[in-house]
Amino acid sequence: MMTTEELATWRCCFEETGKQRAANSKVGLMNLKTVPGESKYAVAVREGTDLFLVLWVRRNQKGEYFVLKPMSDRQLNLHSNYHRDGTLHHKIIKQKFLPAQKSPSFPIMNGFIPDDTRAICAPKAFTGIVEVASGILGPRHGCIGVALTDLGIGLPDYTWAYQVLTQTVFREVSPHVVISIMHKKHSG
Repeated sequence: MMTTEELATWRCCFEETGKQRAANSKVGLMNLKTVPGESKYAVAVREGTDLFLVLWVRRNQKGEYFVLKPMSDRQLNLHSNYHRDGTLHHKIIKQKFLPAQKSPSFPIMNGFIPDDTRAICAPKAFTGIVEVASGILGPRHGCIGVALTDLGIGLPDYTWAYQVLTQTVFREVSPHVVISIMHKKHSG
């Protein structure tokens, strides 16, 4: 149990965080340039007639893969990337923040709220799009898994902790991009 003073402190922190989020600029339309030999795959949430970009996977001409998330503070440049030698690492503000590893699967990402950034998805900027209905991805339960697979390698199995709602394989590139939309399973 919290004391009245502790509860008031937490309420103040909550309200201040809400004010800061409201003050942050929204991303708006993402200006993603078309680059020959490059592929981009989006995950976007449909809210009425609006389509909001949640994340995208980019494969450059060298065969490297990047998972990027639109952010109102572009200097953060939060992303994960997979090099051709199989090394996967994660960066924020040009600094690696998790140890590099050999893996064809990116970390499972959750906590998506399209209203946070209001990044508008321009479908013509992408090779493929996984469109998700409003309410599927949320701050606690909705998750996105991104993995790379090729012939002879099965699709990722997330069923140990997640209910897979949809799994899309983009085969235009090699290794193929697999995007899974999931919900966390309830324990107990």
